[in-house]
Amino acid sequence: MDELGYLPIDTEGARFLFQVIADDYEKRSLVISTNLEFSRWGTVIGVDNMAAAAFGRIGDHGRLLQFRGESYKVKNALMK
Repeated sequence: MDELGYLPIDTEGARFLFQVIADDYEKRSLVISTNLEFSRWGTVIGVDNMAAAAFGRIGDHGRLLQFRGESYKVKNALMK
């Protein structure tokens, strides 16, 4: 999933996203990119307890890669 949090997710979308994460849990790899800290996932997903449950599944076996510095996409944007 690329750019989680770029657009808000309504309740139905949050349920769908949670189902994707829950279905993949302990079965498949899942990569999520976002510029949001975990404490703000509830504001995007719209349902704090669903965000907490999704994060619980991701955090259970997940690895966090945090990149700092200038964004490659911004640095190399065509519309400079």
